[in-house]
Amino acid sequence: MQHGKYRFIVGFLVAPLALYAIFVIWPFAQSIYYSFTDWTGLSPDFKMVGFDNYSRMLDDEIFWKSLQHSVLLVLLLPLVTLGLALFFAFMLNVGGRRRKNAAIAGVRGSSFYKIAYFFPQVLSIVIVALLFQFAFNPTSGMLNSTLKAVGLNSLQPDWLGDPDLALYCVMVVLIWSTVGFFVVLFSAGMASIPKDFYEAALLDGASRITTFFKITLPLLWDTVQSGWVYMGILALGVEAFTAVQVMTVGPGGPDYSTTVLPLYVYQTAFRDAQAGYATTIGVGLLIVTMLFAAVVMRLGRRERLEY
Repeated sequence: MQHGKYRFIVGFLVAPLALYAIFVIWPFAQSIYYSFTDWTGLSPDFKMVGFDNYSRMLDDEIFWKSLQHSVLLVLLLPLVTLGLALFFAFMLNVGGRRRKNAAIAGVRGSSFYKIAYFFPQVLSIVIVALLFQFAFNPTSGMLNSTLKAVGLNSLQPDWLGDPDLALYCVMVVLIWSTVGFFVVLFSAGMASIPKDFYEAALLDGASRITTFFKITLPLLWDTVQSGWVYMGILALGVEAFTAVQVMTVGPGGPDYSTTVLPLYVYQTAFRDAQAGYATTIGVGLLIVTMLFAAVVMRLGRRERLEY
């Protein structure tokens, strides 16, 4: 059985590792290399400028604004999204009234609710952003039209035109479009938890809230931790970029109030033709993402519970 074991393992690893190196590691290495150049992204000619791009980045006011907005997204989005998803999943699986054949059950119609919650996930984020852009329209949008219909004309904000509100409007869209995925994910995890645990706790007089914090959350912790990292990467990556690009004035406005790091990278590279500096900002985004994942994995480390 041991004969040829290592050749067998290497044979299976060579192809995927080679693909990973070509399509993931090599582009990262190229980006780091170009961050030390003045490449425009259009010309084949460029020269090395050392750490000039990094010095410029540290003095760039727009970069710091973008970083602040990205950090705000990565702190609030996972917290709100996963919190709502855990609540909805708990209600769909455990939060219903006791029935004759089962002491533990979800709310009535839980199967329908799972489909309804998951529906935004099948829509493209571009479509979702466009729909909400119409809803936030200050003159003909659904929100202000509703406020006007109920006599609250004075409470009609310029949602995406207000620097104090625009980023939070984007957050609402991202939460609405992603919470359903985690509801289904957590529901699958909760369905695998033995019902005996809940029944024993309820017989001992535990409340629903107690069973959530003492049984559900500890046994789902690994899934929650992975979801936190995944949601943070979405907040720092393509989801936030797409929503801001489609919905906001500028995009990234007004007055850079919604500019996030991925959008700033895109604008610097393709609008301003400064690919070398854009890759420098991309390296900064990589560092922020890695730090976020490391902090979440470190703070969320705990002894694994088995059942």
